Amino acid sequence: MRAALWLLVLFGIAVAVALFAGNNQGSVTLFWPPYRIDLSLNLVLLLLVAAFFVVYTAIRALSALFDLPRQALRWRTQQKERAMHASLLDAISHLLAGRYIRARKSAEAVLEQETSLTASGHRPANAAQLRAIAHVLAAESAQALQDRAAREEHLQRALEQASARDAQETRDGAILRAARWALEDREPEGAMKLLQGLPQGAARRTLALRTRLRASRQAGQPLEALETARLLAKHHAFSEVAARSILRGLAIDLLNGAYDVAQLQRAWSGLEPGEQLMPEVAIHAAQRLMALRGDARLARDWLLPVWEAQGELGDNLRVKLVGALEEGLDSIDAGWLARIEAAQKTHPRDATLQYLAGMACMKRQLWGKAQQLLTQAALGLQDGALHRNAWRALAALAEQREDASAAALAWKKAAGDA
Repeated sequence: MRAALWLLVLFGIAVAVALFAGNNQGSVTLFWPPYRIDLSLNLVLLLLVAAFFVVYTAIRALSALFDLPRQALRWRTQQKERAMHASLLDAISHLLAGRYIRARKSAEAVLEQETSLTASGHRPANAAQLRAIAHVLAAESAQALQDRAAREEHLQRALEQASARDAQETRDGAILRAARWALEDREPEGAMKLLQGLPQGAARRTLALRTRLRASRQAGQPLEALETARLLAKHHAFSEVAARSILRGLAIDLLNGAYDVAQLQRAWSGLEPGEQLMPEVAIHAAQRLMALRGDARLARDWLLPVWEAQGELGDNLRVKLVGALEEGLDSIDAGWLARIEAAQKTHPRDATLQYLAGMACMKRQLWGKAQQLLTQAALGLQDGALHRNAWRALAALAEQREDASAAALAWKKAAGDA
């Protein structure tokens, strides 16, 4: 459409010129005594146009001639800038390829070329960011070469260069890399200190949170690690399965860090409801509470949600749940005894529930029922520890009723599982 419009305009101009020049009878007379020159108006117009183009061309030629030194200087500057950026790309490529010495030399070449350009009065617009990145690359190479002195020197210079307003992102990146280097050197405190220097927005980025998680775990700070893992899980930094596994492990580490009942209760209270409902966490918390000689009733309260969902548990977790409940059977109340008996009657062939019900009856001095349940459980239990404990309980019951042969047989069965 635009081309058609231009074509119409050109046709209009051509028609106008033809109409003007075809019927133009005007003339121009030049008097130069003793001469007189008569020229047609059309010829004069053509000569004026031709003179304009000749003068314009001459001026452009002279301008280009006088501009040659500046163009040459500009070309040399461009060549230096291209060489500087090529060295930067070489440094990145060598670093990715594991050629750390060459990467370091290329990064240092970038710094030299930038210094040369600045000294010649042609400082690049992104000079601060460029120098910061080159120092970070050199520091990364020095870290790989175990040259800590050179790494720290380049890191400090990178932070100095990145303090400019146009290089804030580069500064954040340098701090994150430095934190990772500290973790590689097994210095989690140094990594945490570096991460604290990040702005609030940068500190909540996924990479920063991942680094903080590693640092807090190395530093033995399970609460800090757990809080960081929660943020990462909310940001969907892990898959659902991985997030659950990480949170479960950190929650267990937090519980393991409690060395008295009060600390354990505070640690349990610090867990989120979803973490308290994790079977592994609740079972471990109850076992830890019993190991610290805590209240068995409190342990059973922690285990109640797990008990109500025991049908969804695997065999290994069910065995652990039974073991955790068994440790507090001395103080079991009627409510829990009813729950255990109801579960056993619902699943009469479940050897694990038979074992737990039998041990509960034994603690309540219901000897006959205990012997019946434990005998059935001993024939079906797959877990070695529970199977051995069942025969030991049967041996104790036999000794109580003075049945020496049954007691000996039960002790023999228990010894056979040892």
